Amino acid sequence: MPPLMTVTGSTLVIAPAPHHLHRHPRAQGPYARLFAHPGTRAFTAGNLLARLPMGMFGISAVMMIAGQRGSYALAGAVTATGMAATALVAPWTARLVDRYGQARIAVPATLIAVLGSVALVASVRAHAPAWTLFASYAATATTPNIGGMSRARWTHLLRDSPAAHHTAMSFEQAADELCYMLGPVVAAFLCSAAFPEAGTLTAAALLLAGMLLFTSQRSTQPPASPPRAGGSPLRSLLPVLALFAPLGLLFGSMEVTSIAHLDARGLGAATGLVLALQAAGSCAAGLLYGTVRPRSLRTCLITLTAALALPWAAAATGSLPLLAAALLLAGMATAPTMVTAMSRVHALAPEGRLNESMTLAVTAILTGIALGAAAAGSLVDHLGPTTPYALPAAAAALTLLIYQTVRLSGTSQVP
Repeated sequence: MPPLMTVTGSTLVIAPAPHHLHRHPRAQGPYARLFAHPGTRAFTAGNLLARLPMGMFGISAVMMIAGQRGSYALAGAVTATGMAATALVAPWTARLVDRYGQARIAVPATLIAVLGSVALVASVRAHAPAWTLFASYAATATTPNIGGMSRARWTHLLRDSPAAHHTAMSFEQAADELCYMLGPVVAAFLCSAAFPEAGTLTAAALLLAGMLLFTSQRSTQPPASPPRAGGSPLRSLLPVLALFAPLGLLFGSMEVTSIAHLDARGLGAATGLVLALQAAGSCAAGLLYGTVRPRSLRTCLITLTAALALPWAAAATGSLPLLAAALLLAGMATAPTMVTAMSRVHALAPEGRLNESMTLAVTAILTGIALGAAAAGSLVDHLGPTTPYALPAAAAALTLLIYQTVRLSGTSQVP
């Protein structure tokens, strides 16, 4: 309410408002303050739209190819080729984004990826030769790292506010988990309830629409960096990148082992619901972590190692409720670890190479996921569906060991 005014003689006096009319502004939480920054809601909406397809493309391609060609081996080979192509192409795309700006590079790169998805659908529908499937899906490797670009925007906007930056990075990790949890569910529903190509086509449409909305928000876009800005990120990031590969190994082996174990228990369609607990736990923990003081990477890794032993122990008891609870707790330990590890990438990235640096971290994770999935599959075939739960626990312990070794060597800037 505006102050009250009165006149005393020839003097205008501003009187205080009555006590009962005073209004105390409600204290804002960290996320409310985060999205109070101009433009952040719009680019986040585009970011989420474009990020959801990241969890849809793989399972959509597998269901479409296997359904039309009758071969899971072919479907798996096509998606594996796409992942390998992404590992090679993504860092170069990210480097161009850093150098020339997000909108200038991300839009044409997304168009190429969308055309690759459409070509894949057309090739499957036309029963084209198998090599066309590989070529089409490989073209989707130009998909920009939308999560990295969003994190780069937050870093640019919040460069003078470490606490708000921590909240933003926690939100981004929670968004990752949410999209990778919902993406496969949406894709499977579309491919099953509509038609086999529906998942791929919907994902492509969401990717394009989200990227156009995201890149249209020019006010929050970080400035482009000239070619001379900074050197290759690999040298400065190598110590922390060494942690991301075993973390990926953890994720890949946990998913395959859980699917095999739950399938052996005869859960059927309920398998997805149990698996979603891990992602839900990570999503919730990521949001909570953004409201508290960040912990050291060592503390996070110790907690993660302890938490990853729980599914192994729970699976050995044969109790499904215990396993579900263990997966939930394991998921809750992953988000703080990923947020803290990624913050080290931010701190060590050369000037002007932030998006490229984060994409290198994602590439290391994808490499670990592929290795973990293959190793877990082999262990399931040879040892059954329970013992392989030791693999994600061992991967967490390996991550902690690498961290301790690098720190003790005195060659790392990782705190």
